[in-house]
Amino acid sequence: MAYRRTLRREVGCTGIGLHSGKPVKLILKPAPAGYGLRFYRTDVGVEIPATLAHLARLDHATTLSREGVSIETVEHLLSALRGLGVDDLRIEVDGPEIPILDGSAAPFVALVREAGAQALRAGRRFLVIDQSVEVRDGDKVARLDPSDDFSVEFTADFDHPLITDQSFRVTVSDRAFEREVARARTFCFRKDIERMQAAGLARGGSLANAIVVDEFSIVNPEGLRFPDEFARHKVLDAIGDLALSGFPVLGALTAVKSGHALNQALVKKVLADPASHRVVRVTAEADAPRRTALPALTVAEGRAR
Repeated sequence: MAYRRTLRREVGCTGIGLHSGKPVKLILKPAPAGYGLRFYRTDVGVEIPATLAHLARLDHATTLSREGVSIETVEHLLSALRGLGVDDLRIEVDGPEIPILDGSAAPFVALVREAGAQALRAGRRFLVIDQSVEVRDGDKVARLDPSDDFSVEFTADFDHPLITDQSFRVTVSDRAFEREVARARTFCFRKDIERMQAAGLARGGSLANAIVVDEFSIVNPEGLRFPDEFARHKVLDAIGDLALSGFPVLGALTAVKSGHALNQALVKKVLADPASHRVVRVTAEADAPRRTALPALTVAEGRAR
């Protein structure tokens, strides 16, 4: 995709916040080139850009904040937008949390498809990984390596017979994201639900918006959408986490038992190291047929700031 993209028209939905349990209205609105992905809390009149500079918390969900106002559980929507190549969008929400819907990114993909994508007359800017960067936390690892495309490989390994050494890899494109990643739902363990609800979390959680796992089985009557749905959802989350870099990424992400916190630590480490990356802008030449090599398609703009 040579040019930045937004939506052709406004589209929206209503749903329940996973942690608040309260109804919320979401509207996605087209935006001009260079606007980026920005949340706007219509109930309080505060705009919050979807960038690492506004990252507030990572406990159970990704929360952004600005001027004392926050927006929670943004990762699934950001994953859908980045997975489908949407660069510029105003995301209006009338409460403190994005609706959980079915616990995956598929409903957000459906909204984007309903509205349609529109190319803007401005070249896309990519975060190109030039040198490998890795972060660790015990046996948890997240690593970005140079690559001519964006791929994610995740290994999920929990102390549970159903989620042991489960891996999934995808080279991310809009079609691959929609077909292989978007429908993977968030999951939790039954033993953790009461603890989370006692802490004021997961009040909107149900079998309609999460996979619930007990000691030996899947509680949801319909079972899993994919045999490796846990690993696929972790890939979904990771794509949303990397979206906070502010750019689509050209690099290969490999993660083992990682989560939001470690993924964001990796993004921070990349952005803090000028030698690890370049920011490049696609030129009009990218639309010429049979030209795919990255150096011929882009002009360097320097480092991420």
